[in-house]
Amino acid sequence: MKEDKRIIWGIWVFTALVFALVIILHELPQADGMPELMKNAPGFHAFLNGTCAILLLTSLWAIKNKNIALHKTLNSSAMVLSLVFLLSYVVFHYFSGDTHYRGEHMGVYLFVLLTHIPLAGLSLPFILLSYYRGLTGDIAKHKRLVRFTYPVWLYVCITGVMVYLFLKPYYAF
Repeated sequence: MKEDKRIIWGIWVFTALVFALVIILHELPQADGMPELMKNAPGFHAFLNGTCAILLLTSLWAIKNKNIALHKTLNSSAMVLSLVFLLSYVVFHYFSGDTHYRGEHMGVYLFVLLTHIPLAGLSLPFILLSYYRGLTGDIAKHKRLVRFTYPVWLYVCITGVMVYLFLKPYYAF
């Protein structure tokens, strides 16, 4: 039980550090120039988000069909891709700053963006807790958490792709 408390505490500390890092990113002076590798980051991020959405949908199918091993593998893959996304997102925004949407359908864009951002941040600790509970076999707590965490994570993945599609014409590299 003591180890459980340390891991839970670690999840909340990690979440706080991620929040702080994202806030600090917007306060840092923008880096001079962008490495060539980072110029493809927005498309890469959309690919990661889209792939995570597919993994999450397939994971739901796997668990509904009682394929627990596949369910765990798919969720672990989604976690790894989400971590890669987070790291790449931070590096990209250090070099690029924010991209502003200037197109039609501003209301739709703002709705997608202004739901995506807070849900992405607020869901992080619950995604980690859900994953942890599933890995440790605490299925009752895992099921309670994923009832609301799963649809939010899926929504964040899908809207991440949508935000990219809205902003794609405005990336200037």
